[in-house]
Amino acid sequence: MTTDISVPSAGAPDAPGSPAARRRRSGGNSLGRYILVRFLLMIPTVLILVTLVFFLIRLTGDPITAALGGRLPADQLADRIHEAGYDRPVLVQYFEYLGQILTFNFGNTITDNQPVTDVLINYGGATLELVCYALVIAFLIGIPFGMIAAAKRDRWQDATLRVSAILFYATPVFFSGLVAKLIFSVWLGWLPVSGRADVRTEVALNRSGGTGIYLIDAIASGNPAYIQDVLLHAILPAITLGLLTAGIFLRLVRTNVIGTFNMPYIDAARSRGVHEGRLVRKHAYRPALIPIITVIGLQIALMLGGAVLTETTFEWNGLGFQLAGYLGSRDFVAVQGIVAMIAVIVAVTNFLVDIIAAFIDPRVRY
Repeated sequence: MTTDISVPSAGAPDAPGSPAARRRRSGGNSLGRYILVRFLLMIPTVLILVTLVFFLIRLTGDPITAALGGRLPADQLADRIHEAGYDRPVLVQYFEYLGQILTFNFGNTITDNQPVTDVLINYGGATLELVCYALVIAFLIGIPFGMIAAAKRDRWQDATLRVSAILFYATPVFFSGLVAKLIFSVWLGWLPVSGRADVRTEVALNRSGGTGIYLIDAIASGNPAYIQDVLLHAILPAITLGLLTAGIFLRLVRTNVIGTFNMPYIDAARSRGVHEGRLVRKHAYRPALIPIITVIGLQIALMLGGAVLTETTFEWNGLGFQLAGYLGSRDFVAVQGIVAMIAVIVAVTNFLVDIIAAFIDPRVRY
């Protein structure tokens, strides 16, 4: 009796030296390398943005003269410039500023002489809250309507939704915000005109010393009136900013769901008599979400840019509102600090989104 012992060949799928085995062994390593590379790429991205902002602002001259020129006597202006170190060579100022950023020291504002870090802490929560509201609106509108457009491809529903998506993206945020205020606040009186909450609610929430995110603070207070007030004030700004991204999500979901319809497993499900609606909901929906995840980082940057106009339109006292005020007063130290922080937020968000996408879809790692 002989025993048949088979030795897998090098070309067999499960052989130790086969490409499949090598891919399995390197799966964890490839993810680690991907995370490391993405993290290292984040550093020059932030550095380039900070450098561009620094030197573009210096093209206008020193920040003291830009903000206070013509309002102070020449000797006092010269003293302020010397105290701030703006009479030194620009490269010396640049490397000193980079050193300050590493310790999260963005200098002091010129107009009200408060640390820029305090401005970022005090008003950053409001902008974060608005962006989160807008993302929820974008998902609620963009994803389901994108699926409907794909299911009704080349019909009137699809054409209507595609045109709507273009209008959402192309309409300036300040214009849509003003129209929304006119209709829902002035004519109908359904929603508040501006602000993050009523004065009494703001005083109560600020006195509690919470997170600065009013919805969380209102929930923590346990007062339903505060929660309702905060949500009512958030509706119009969130919809105005959310529609900007909803149009992108709608078209992206539609395109990817239609592309998924051409996959072999969809044809197999269709041949078994699976209803088209179920094909969209169960089979084509999840693969179409992967591209959405990969572009969320870019949409965060778009929303932070749109937040400047949205917060100004609705007097939503966040970083965008403060940035517009500092731009008006030519306080370029504050502008420089806020823009640098926004650059860091965008870079970190893109890094996190790339990592999440790598976990969901292993193809991203290679």
